[in-house]
Amino acid sequence: MGVPGEVNVGLMGLGVVGGGVAAALLERPETLCGKIGRPVKLKKVLVRDLAKPRNSNLPSSLLTTDPEEILSDPDIHVLVEVIGGTQPAADYLEAGLSAGKHVVTANKEVMAKNGPELLSLARRNRVNLLFEASVGGGIPIIGCLMNELVANDIHSVRGIINGTTNYILTRMAHHGTDFSQALKEAQERGYAEADPTNDVEGIDAVYKLAILASLAFHHPFNPEDVYRQGISSLESQDFRYAQELGYAIKSLAIATLEDGVIQARVYPALVPVDNMLAKVDGVYNAVEVEGSLCGKVLFHGMGAGREPTTSAVVGDVIEVARRLTLQPGSPADGSPGTGEEASLRTPGPTEDGAARTVESIDGLMLKYYLRLKVADQPGVLAQIAHILGDGEISMASVIQKDTNLAEQTAEIVITTHPAREASVQASLRSMANLEVVRGVKSLLRIEE
Repeated sequence: MGVPGEVNVGLMGLGVVGGGVAAALLERPETLCGKIGRPVKLKKVLVRDLAKPRNSNLPSSLLTTDPEEILSDPDIHVLVEVIGGTQPAADYLEAGLSAGKHVVTANKEVMAKNGPELLSLARRNRVNLLFEASVGGGIPIIGCLMNELVANDIHSVRGIINGTTNYILTRMAHHGTDFSQALKEAQERGYAEADPTNDVEGIDAVYKLAILASLAFHHPFNPEDVYRQGISSLESQDFRYAQELGYAIKSLAIATLEDGVIQARVYPALVPVDNMLAKVDGVYNAVEVEGSLCGKVLFHGMGAGREPTTSAVVGDVIEVARRLTLQPGSPADGSPGTGEEASLRTPGPTEDGAARTVESIDGLMLKYYLRLKVADQPGVLAQIAHILGDGEISMASVIQKDTNLAEQTAEIVITTHPAREASVQASLRSMANLEVVRGVKSLLRIEE
C-alpha cells in the first residue's frame, strides 16, 4: 500500500480512551508532525451510535457506524482499536492486518488470546502490530521487553498490574474499609466498572500476565495456564494481622522461568513492608523484571485511565508513523517484520533454542498465611498441627485472635515455613473436614 505525505488514522472506539486518542490527534497536529516529520490525520472514527451525546469537538463527518469505512479504505494507513473485549475487536484487527494496515491496539484480552496469530498475520502482510497500551497503561513495559531488555535472559516478571484491585486493597489496608465499601468507592471514582468481575477476580491481570510472560520468556502463553485467585474473599482482619506480621497485602501477577519450567500466577499475597511493591498504592501499577544482565528493574506509574492509556496508544501511532517516515525498506514500507512477532509466535523452539514447558503451581515452594475459624476449646491446635505434619508443613508461628464468646469460636492465624503448594491445598481440605474447624477463612502466599 503506498504511503502519501499524510499518515491517515482510523479509530475504532470512542469511549474514555478513544476520546483521549481522538483529542490528542486532533488538538496537537503541529506537535505530532514535529515528532514524526509528516502530518498525522484522524480520518474516520467508528462508534456504536451516531446520535449519542458526546463531550467533544469531534466533527460529525468523521463518525461512522460502519467498520468497512475504515477497514476497506485504502487511504487509512493505521488502524487504532480501543473497543475492548474479544469480539468484534479480534475480527476487526484481523481484517485490518489482512488489508495491509498497520495496527495499534490497547486490547489485552485479544492480545492474550489471539496475539500469536495476529502477529503472524502482521508479519505475512509486512505491517506493524503494536500493543504497548495493553499492559500497564503509560508504563513502557511492552517496548522494554521487546527491545531494551532483549539482551537478557529474563528470570521473572512480577508486579501489580491492575489499578482497580490495588486501589481497593489500599483502602482496606490504610483505612480499615471492608471489601464491599472499598469496591463501591472505586466504582464511584470511575476506577471500577459496574460489573467489576474481571478486575476483582484477577481475570484482567491474567490477560496482562499472559502477554508479559510470552514476551519475557519467548514462549506462547495461554491465559488458561495462569493460576488465578481474586481478592473478593479478603476481610479487614487479614490486613490487620498482616501488618502485625510485617507484611502488606497486594494482588500480584508473577511469572517465573527456572530450569526450563514456566509458572504463572495471579493472587493476593503477603509482601514484606520494606519491599518496593508493598509501597505501590492507589491506582498505580508496578512491574519488576529480573534479567541475567540488568538484575532487577522496576517500572512504576499510572496503570490505567484516560491519560496514561492515551499516552501509550498515541506513542504507538507515532512509532508506526516514524517507521513510515524514517526507515525506508522497514516493515512499515512493506518489507519483512522486525521481530516483534517472535516473542508471541506459534509454538516451537524458542529464540535461544531452549526447551520450555508451562506447569501448574502445584510444585511451588513458598511460605503461607492461613486464617482459620475454630472452636474455642482444648485440643484444636493439636488436630491442625497433626494434619500439617502429615503434609510435611512446618509452622513458623501460631497466633490466636478475635475470640467470640457467644459463638465459642476463635480465629487462629498460622504462618508456615516454605511448603509445597499441593501439600498446603491438600491439608486445607483435610482441615475443612474437622469438626473443630468452622471455616478456612484465608489462604495467602507469602512472596518474599
